Amino acid sequence: MNSETTLSTRTPTAIALDETLLWLCSIPSPIGEERDLCDAVKDRLSRLSLAEPVRRYGDSIVVPVVRRREPGRSHVALVGHLDTVRTENGPARVDGRRCYGAGAADMKSGLAVMIVLAENAVQLFGCDLTLVFYAREEGPFADNELGPVLEQDPDLKTVDLAVCLEPSDNQVHVGCCGSIHASVTFHGKTGHSARPWEGENAITKSADFLAKLRALQPIDHRIDGHVYRTVTTVTFASGGRGRNIVPDTFRLNVNHRFAPDTSLDQAQKDLLALVGDQAHVDFTDLSPGAMPCASHPLVQKLVRSGVRGVQPKQAWTDVARFSAIGVPAINFGPGENAQAHQKGESTDLGLVFEGFKILHRWLTNLDA
Repeated sequence: MNSETTLSTRTPTAIALDETLLWLCSIPSPIGEERDLCDAVKDRLSRLSLAEPVRRYGDSIVVPVVRRREPGRSHVALVGHLDTVRTENGPARVDGRRCYGAGAADMKSGLAVMIVLAENAVQLFGCDLTLVFYAREEGPFADNELGPVLEQDPDLKTVDLAVCLEPSDNQVHVGCCGSIHASVTFHGKTGHSARPWEGENAITKSADFLAKLRALQPIDHRIDGHVYRTVTTVTFASGGRGRNIVPDTFRLNVNHRFAPDTSLDQAQKDLLALVGDQAHVDFTDLSPGAMPCASHPLVQKLVRSGVRGVQPKQAWTDVARFSAIGVPAINFGPGENAQAHQKGESTDLGLVFEGFKILHRWLTNLDA
């Protein structure tokens, strides 16, 4: 079935979602190159009758869709990142019931839902609504533009609940684990490989530490009925000067994921204790976790609106940034979690339509 046939046999809202997702995927936005997509989204949403003009911060925008500021009326933010990872993908296309393209699952499917929600019956929503589209989520914590947006935009501090539309197969994912990346460097001494006793091999010096990591088991933390796991993984390694030289340095990137009830400071101490005095540790990326808020009344109303389940978020997401400023936040998105960062990334268009219906139902009935 070709794209034209697929799009033409859908309901008007489903067609709008299909076309919007395909449009978003057709505008490349690998991390650091989000400007064209930010321009396009800003231009499209600026044509609507918004409560206030779109506010731009770098390659990120804040879109005030509905504002009544009535006592007791909730203020909800739907939040999505514009950037994608750099993977191998062909031209954006719809084939059967799937949309293919970089970011189709993570997280342009969520962006499509945000845009079409803003374009459909917003006067019926039972809450004030803000959309946030931001850049550089897929890189280091310090480069992520959501941080400066939250610092500069005072309106976001009044949000009662933020929903990050990360791919979750239309499940609510509560909380998130924290993440540390550290460069762990073993030092030795160069020598000729024919006389290795004259040097000190930094690579073999790491053997005890690597064996310790191999033996590590996940540590379970049960929080608010959900299990989060602390895990530590080597993700890449580099070392050596030449094929006949005893290596004097060996560097590992160690990724330590820790449960949300562990502070960032304690997680750093735990990793330092794991390494001990065997190597030098430089922390290169520090991202705190976020405690779950499954019992929040607005989250409970979303759960009753037809979500597919409630699960803990083992990975890190920007719910942690909202949590840090005192704003409750959850993950809920229509993208396929298993497709994130995949070569040939795609997502199920039926999930996108289902996610739209769930959020539309929830937003419409929030004042009930």
